[in-house]
Amino acid sequence: MTMHEITVTETRLRGLFTINLVIHEDSRGSFREAYQAAKLEALGMPKLGPVQMNVSENIRPGIIRGIHAEPWDKFIHVLHGRAFAAIVDMRPESPTFSQHLTFELDRTKALFVSQGFGNAYQVLESGTIYGYLVNKHWSPGQRYTSIRFDDPDLGIVWPLPVALDDVSDKDRHNPLLRDAFAEKFLSSA
Repeated sequence: MTMHEITVTETRLRGLFTINLVIHEDSRGSFREAYQAAKLEALGMPKLGPVQMNVSENIRPGIIRGIHAEPWDKFIHVLHGRAFAAIVDMRPESPTFSQHLTFELDRTKALFVSQGFGNAYQVLESGTIYGYLVNKHWSPGQRYTSIRFDDPDLGIVWPLPVALDDVSDKDRHNPLLRDAFAEKFLSSA
């Protein structure tokens, strides 16, 4: 697939952007600029200022990681394979709090996820490599907001069946959104 122009589009969840990347292919393979700050910012993506890159290598389809809302912005790009991403607005002050959008990600599409959104994904192909740039350092021992991937209030429809060993014990035991943000649910009742 060859696309001619990179595009940046803000979704209906303000602070969540999709980025369609330019892929150059020939008989040798392909090349892409996965992240180029000046171009992306000129197209409307917020400044990221990355300080750390994280890479998750996934051995089989079905694996789910998340829903995590760390205190930083993320630029997410699947380096190899395919993943189904679910992004949840976990900003209590946001008019779209608790709403989510889903995306199929591959090497042609990236996401900019602002701080306060929860991020989760399910691996769709063996060998999927999920990478993301962040603008703050991870700190051991710090608690980050997380919620359950199967929260019934969210109703995320994962494309593949979920086996017990597809989700970490930690992620299986994350609280539900209404427990993590009890004050928000009490005020809206």
